[in-house]
Amino acid sequence: MTVVCELCDASAGDILVSTDQLRVILVDDANYPGFCRVIWNAHVKEMTDLSEAERTVFMQAVWKLEAAIRAVMQPHKMNVASLGNMVPHLHWHLIPRYTDDAHFPNPIWAVAHGNADQAALDARRNLLPQLRQTIISNFAS
Repeated sequence: MTVVCELCDASAGDILVSTDQLRVILVDDANYPGFCRVIWNAHVKEMTDLSEAERTVFMQAVWKLEAAIRAVMQPHKMNVASLGNMVPHLHWHLIPRYTDDAHFPNPIWAVAHGNADQAALDARRNLLPQLRQTIISNFAS
């Protein structure tokens, strides 16, 4: 049985930035507008599989993306995580968090303890065009 890695498909997702080494995608998550991923294009499992120079490129992308999300989305806190337990392909999740989200203060992968306020979610979704443009601009410079 061949297992296909969903992150190896370089055309999948709402791609905002794409380079030879990595891509940045906006995740379609109704409860977490602004959730993004930085995905290393080559199929490797761990940060130490990369050279020091590659790790620097990757982490600079993570910090550049975090800065864009914070500037536009104004979250209470940023969650930055590299898990890959289910998909062993190197990637980072960047998730803006708010005290009124459905999982706060727990991780978004935990059981939800309520529902986020619809008006707050709508307001955050309305920021997505600005976030897209800010991310693209941040990576262009």
